[in-house]
Amino acid sequence: MAPKQRMRIANEKAMKNVVLRGNVPKSQKPEKDNYPVGPWLLALFIFVVCGSAIFQIIQSIRMA
Repeated sequence: MAPKQRMRIANEKAMKNVVLRGNVPKSQKPEKDNYPVGPWLLALFIFVVCGSAIFQIIQSIRMA
C-alpha cells in the first residue's frame, strides 16, 4: 500500500475510537476467551479439594 493510503486507513480507525470517549479497547484485534486454567484441571482441583473435605468430615465424625 502507498504510505498515504495506509495513513488514511489508520486515521479512519482512530476516528471510530474518538466517539467512544474512554471506552476504547486496548487492542483492535478481537479477544479470545482464554482461561488461565483448563476446564479439566479445574474439575480435578475441585474434585480433590471437595473429596479431601468430605474425608476430613467423615474422619472427624468417627473420632468424636
